[in-house]
Amino acid sequence: MLKKRIYQYLGAAGLALAVGACKTPELVVKNETRSTPASYPTASAAAPATADSANLARVQWKQFFTDPNLKALIETALQNNQELNITLQEIEIAKNEVRARSGEYLPFVGLGARADVEKVGRYTLQGATEEQVDIKEDRRTPDPLTNFQLGAFATWEVDIWHKLRNAKKAAALRYLASVEGKNFMVTNLISEIANSYYELLALDNQLSIVKQNIGIQSNALELVRLQKESARTTELAVKRFEAQVQHTRSLQFKLQQSITETENKLNYLAGRYPQPVVRDDATFNDLQPSVITAGLPTQLLSNRPDIRQAEQQLAAAKLDVQVARANFYPSLSLAGGVGLAAFTPGLLVSTPQSMLYSLGADLAGPLFNRNGIKATYYSANATQTQAVYRYEKTVLNAYVEVSNQLSNISNLEKSYDAKAKEVAALNQSVDISNSLFRYARAEYTEVLFTQREALESKFDLIETKMQQLNATVNVYRALGGGWQ
Repeated sequence: MLKKRIYQYLGAAGLALAVGACKTPELVVKNETRSTPASYPTASAAAPATADSANLARVQWKQFFTDPNLKALIETALQNNQELNITLQEIEIAKNEVRARSGEYLPFVGLGARADVEKVGRYTLQGATEEQVDIKEDRRTPDPLTNFQLGAFATWEVDIWHKLRNAKKAAALRYLASVEGKNFMVTNLISEIANSYYELLALDNQLSIVKQNIGIQSNALELVRLQKESARTTELAVKRFEAQVQHTRSLQFKLQQSITETENKLNYLAGRYPQPVVRDDATFNDLQPSVITAGLPTQLLSNRPDIRQAEQQLAAAKLDVQVARANFYPSLSLAGGVGLAAFTPGLLVSTPQSMLYSLGADLAGPLFNRNGIKATYYSANATQTQAVYRYEKTVLNAYVEVSNQLSNISNLEKSYDAKAKEVAALNQSVDISNSLFRYARAEYTEVLFTQREALESKFDLIETKMQQLNATVNVYRALGGGWQ
């Protein structure tokens, strides 16, 4: 009776310990916020803040960009860009991770063969036993004893708590995240190439203006020299005009260097060594920014590859927490084997005497000293919390980028109109100042200042045009377009 009670108490204590061992620590779980504002705060003529769902991001980049030279450059970059090709290999690595996780979920089956020889001491238990046992009647045990085996074996961890299944799903989600990362890289690559291409066209036009101004200023210098010879002006005026010509020539060389560096940047992005970039700079002034349809902020969640990437990584991190939680529970493993064994190869086919098989099950779980499992569990939860903040940060950043670019497009449109009027007025003032100076009704300093202001205003107008085109590209990228 006493023994029975002792066994009952021991059984109850063991069950209590087992249940206690399976208890998981409490965690503070943070959930992501997926809500976005109803609309963008910036309203402009180019991008009115309405509830229209039409979205520029759905336009493919081949339709968005119309310049054939730019399209050819982008296509070359999508084939040869080294960073993009590195990312494609990362996708292959993630795909192989999914394949590896799928293998863990299935039983491991293998075939094997073995041959060995063993010589034991005569004065040992095994040696003394074999000395007294015959393999067959009138046939002693060989010494040394050889052994030949041929068979199959299998092991399988039964996925009771879906630990392996969740690990496989997490790997698949990370693979999808790597694909979205590649899409985001394509979007950024295309926008960077387009912005650099427009910058190159702007530099070409600025260089053309500088060369024209050098001709105009050189003619003005010759006029001043003639006036100095006729005593209508002084040597000071001649030197000032000469300095103005040299200043403009210096600007020409700076622009030529900028053109070379921009060309090299485009070639680098295209994955090729420096070479001339095919372009038609005469079309730059005719380029018009695309009409922007920003759509709804909620569309960013489906259009932006970086947001979808963060979403997939967050889902994978949540599954990692479940995988870490399953480590607190017992695991069940099955193992078995079947084959043939004999001390000579000729007896391997002597069945059933040469047959062997085994089957076993292993059920085990953590009981004491679970610090390592707890640390993994807490770390997985912290990683999941990081993924939540990273997701929310990505959504917020996307919204801010679109808002900034919509505002930028509106202000640049007004700035370009004002700059165009400024250039027109200064062009007239240059003609007027030259005419007045020719008839000694204006000082040479007025001519110099007017020419310099006209040159700067033309530069600013081209710069503003480039900024308009870049803002259009940037809002296209910010909305999630370019990777299709």
